[in-house]
Amino acid sequence: MGFNRPSKIQENALPLMLAEPPQNLIAQSQSGTGKTAAFVLAMLSQVEPANRHPQCLCLSPTYELALQTGKVIEQMGKFYPELKLAYAVRGNKLERGQKISEHIVIGTPGTVLDWCSKLKFIDPKKIKVFVLDEADVMIATQGHQDQSIRIQRMLPRNCQMLLFSATFEDSVWKFAQKVVPDPNIIKLKREEETLDTIKQYYVLCNSRDEKFQALCNIYGAITIAQAMIFCHTRKTASWLAAELSKEGHQVALLSGEMVVEQRAAVIERFREGKEKVLVTTNVCARGIDVEQVSVVINFDLPVDKDGNPDNETYLHRIGRTGRFGKRGLAVNMVDSKHSMNILNRIQEHFNKKIERLDTDDLDEIEKIAN
Repeated sequence: MGFNRPSKIQENALPLMLAEPPQNLIAQSQSGTGKTAAFVLAMLSQVEPANRHPQCLCLSPTYELALQTGKVIEQMGKFYPELKLAYAVRGNKLERGQKISEHIVIGTPGTVLDWCSKLKFIDPKKIKVFVLDEADVMIATQGHQDQSIRIQRMLPRNCQMLLFSATFEDSVWKFAQKVVPDPNIIKLKREEETLDTIKQYYVLCNSRDEKFQALCNIYGAITIAQAMIFCHTRKTASWLAAELSKEGHQVALLSGEMVVEQRAAVIERFREGKEKVLVTTNVCARGIDVEQVSVVINFDLPVDKDGNPDNETYLHRIGRTGRFGKRGLAVNMVDSKHSMNILNRIQEHFNKKIERLDTDDLDEIEKIAN
């Protein structure tokens, strides 16, 4: 087994997390930087397997992310055969009145809150490490913020609190300070955020059909292991997936109205490489970890409900490529003055130039891939 150098977040966070007594932490960290491995290590270091009750609690904003973190715990804990893990997620039904004996519980806020309070499956007073992952996603979901705070208030004073977030807008910062008392703080510079390993381009088009043609040209010119394509609406996503299928591409479609199990199945197939292209709405911008994704395409640029650039979502979307230090490619489709203005504002925000790409020039496309 080869050892890689620890990432920046691991270098900075691990000494604090593993200190005696353990320190509380608020850390800024993208996915794909090794932060999950870091906080899993902190949890594993505190588990006493002889005590058959939950000792570590990890909150994830989505079912998919909970499963993904669980996989990391299983991989890292495989030399620790007595370690047991439970998932507190919707649909995982337990008998009322039973206590769970697993050492680590990972789940979404609503279910974890039920397990701690109404159903009393977990005794929160026995929790030693509390991790809240992707706090910026957490507060974007109705109810998650209050539920997370209610869970935190049930925990003992000496419980170690660790909170991670890719971005720290004011609302995230306020939330973090409510959840983590006396924190050590690790923040990245904004330039470090856009993951310097990703090359960013934009393509000028006049219509949806031109955007589709540009997409086909990119596909024709470069070898793409796997790609994720983000659309603004379900309608565009369905249309695009159908058009790509007609062109003979193996396409998976992910959107918000799917039930959790359907979404998990689509992601699993994509992860196994059964489909090479994943077309999705925003539901999927965060936390989906597929190492072979070499290209991310913003078929529509991310905007918030007021039509302003959504910089956080942009960062999360393009962060699906260039994972773990690999080179990645992000291509933005611009089809109006308005979307050009959005793109310029995203460039200014991250202080990173996004180069123009002429998709009619196949040689030029080939150049960017190398």
